[in-house]
Amino acid sequence: MSIYDSIAIQAILPHRYPFLLVDKIIELVPRERIVGIKQVTVNEQFFQGHFPGAPVMPGVLQIEALAQVGAILALREFEDRESKIPFFSGIDKARFRRPVVPGDTLTLEVTALRIGSKVQKMQGVAKVDGQITAEAEIMCMLGDREMKG
Repeated sequence: MSIYDSIAIQAILPHRYPFLLVDKIIELVPRERIVGIKQVTVNEQFFQGHFPGAPVMPGVLQIEALAQVGAILALREFEDRESKIPFFSGIDKARFRRPVVPGDTLTLEVTALRIGSKVQKMQGVAKVDGQITAEAEIMCMLGDREMKG
């Protein structure tokens, strides 16, 4: 079951292919917690060079996927979210525990530590089959996005 599908996610996030790294949202407690899913397929662009013959999802992209899920949690609180854009302002305590490979289902759990009007701080944990693959504290600032028509 999904709370937000890819179309609903694109209505909230400014990210698009090939950099949209969340496929659906399956759990949501407003202002507290969110869980997203990324189906990792062999067709991902990053696998062409990371690494040929031994494809592994880069850890920094796992952190980016967590940040995108966290941005959904934060941005959905704003009526004018289409005029906002989330920018990383910090990553603390990042750890990478296990490789993510084609065929994996990456579960992205993000818990809000602070949701404000400008600054967000969240704890993110990425898992495959219940095993932690990456975790970090993520901070972002919401900036104003210029709308180009």
